[in-house]
Amino acid sequence: MLESLPPDLARQAVTHASWTEQRSESYERLAFLGDSVLSLAVTTHLYPRLAAESHGAGRLTKIRAQAVSGRSCRAVAERLGLPERLSAAAPADADAPATEALVRTERVLASVIEAVIGACYLAFGYERTAPAVVEAFTPEIELALVHPVDFKSALQERLARRGAVVRYDVVGEAGPPHDRTFQVSATVDGEELSRGSGRSKKDAEQAAAATALEGMGR
Repeated sequence: MLESLPPDLARQAVTHASWTEQRSESYERLAFLGDSVLSLAVTTHLYPRLAAESHGAGRLTKIRAQAVSGRSCRAVAERLGLPERLSAAAPADADAPATEALVRTERVLASVIEAVIGACYLAFGYERTAPAVVEAFTPEIELALVHPVDFKSALQERLARRGAVVRYDVVGEAGPPHDRTFQVSATVDGEELSRGSGRSKKDAEQAAAATALEGMGR
């Protein structure tokens, strides 16, 4: 479907806000739309697959959150070759090293895959877009089903063995209100264990917990 997008939507979906004088010509609005389409498509796919007795709303929410997380979106974007498309769309006078760093960041790639989904929704409608979204995210959906991740719980269980409790604090925010990135610090007894970033505070907390676990050797 990506190859079939109208040229104007295809171009907008890979245009970073810093590359255009008109912010409305960047991918931001498309990403806002695509985020909702992605969430609905994955939810609609998961709902009939999982028994209500064993998968209540809370468990469904966690599985979906993992399947469409920034990390998952980045993986899908890379499989679809979006970093290369972003690089090709950069202005000729753009700083090459800065552009290369930008097109590899999780926040940008997550926004771009959402923008592509939003563009497909506008061009082809939900009925055609949703199956393509599920197909693209199938590895991430299956991973979330087989190996649901809750790094915060795992970290707290590890710390509980020594009677410690982890605390999470937001130490930084970046980006416009509708495309925010949060940085969170995980501390124990006033000592920082790690930091993590994400497109929501919960994602950032999970990322910080994952980094802390890696430092502890899981």
